[in-house]
Amino acid sequence: MLEKLLQLDHDLFKFFNGLGSEQYDPFWLYITQQIHWIPFFLLLFYLIYKKIGGKQTLYLLFFIAILIAFTDQLTNVFKNGFERLRPCNNPNLGPNIRKVLIRDSYSFFSGHASNTSAVATLLYLIMKKHYKYFWQIFFWPLVFGYSRIYLGLHFPSDILFGYFMGALTGFGCYKLYRLAQQKYFPG
Repeated sequence: MLEKLLQLDHDLFKFFNGLGSEQYDPFWLYITQQIHWIPFFLLLFYLIYKKIGGKQTLYLLFFIAILIAFTDQLTNVFKNGFERLRPCNNPNLGPNIRKVLIRDSYSFFSGHASNTSAVATLLYLIMKKHYKYFWQIFFWPLVFGYSRIYLGLHFPSDILFGYFMGALTGFGCYKLYRLAQQKYFPG
């Protein structure tokens, strides 16, 4: 059963990775770097500030920093525990995969997927009552996650499990945020 799941994961990787072409490589290399998302982050925090004010926005930033640090460390525990080779380093995939970017670290699970999913989940749970279409924040992790497959850095299961772990830690952080908010900012 596990072998069939791994084979399906490899087949899905080859399919999604194979959709790429050199013409679009610069776009996906741009997308995968967090620094290029700064305008998006600034827009997000403007929208948040507009609805919850400066003090609450700073409070939320503190929780986001804790969330990212925790999720990132959890990702590293899994990567170093499983030691799954990235697709770009996996000799079983053959020479026909697209290796746009190569990293030497391990693959399972994606830190990009878990961090973006964690922050998107936390922000969604806090902001959904303020903005009707705030659910669209989940397009961010989807695009970010696909970029990792496109570039040859992660298998689909790395991305999906990263999304799951990110959503779980984002939800947990939301619960802690609400508890702390009730204590320090009642009313």
